Amino acid sequence: MLTRTGPDTGLLSSLGAWTWPGTASDGKQVAHILLAHCLGRNIHDTPSAIEARMRHLAEVLGGLALAQDTVPDTQGTLVTIGPRALLKLPGACWGLRLPAHPQWTEVVRDSGRAALIVGLDPLAQWTDAVRVDAYLDAALTTDRLLFGFARTSRTT
Repeated sequence: MLTRTGPDTGLLSSLGAWTWPGTASDGKQVAHILLAHCLGRNIHDTPSAIEARMRHLAEVLGGLALAQDTVPDTQGTLVTIGPRALLKLPGACWGLRLPAHPQWTEVVRDSGRAALIVGLDPLAQWTDAVRVDAYLDAALTTDRLLFGFARTSRTT
């Protein structure tokens, strides 16, 4: 019997993704990716079910850290092709297409990585930057965010 360890297509299709460039505490540019489950689409999308799915995603990525912990590299791989970006997840049949502004993509190419943030609470896909900031602030104070670094593939 085949056992699936990666995220299934249903989970991938239920994710919202937001990207933005920023500055780290050391002054270096860093690309950010936020992944959050969309608001419940059916009666089975309870807050506890959504949190379980997002924790499973964090496990698939190799385990992510809380904000106060050392941030690990994930097993997710970033691929950029021109202005497009894709996050490939271990064990998944499909990658997750990311919104990619040219400035964000440039930071990813220059640094070879992006800070990956997984939110444990749902967030509507159409959420604007102001509401994303509010979501991040609220989730950070209650330890509802998990962190890691996704790296670009280094093939020659």
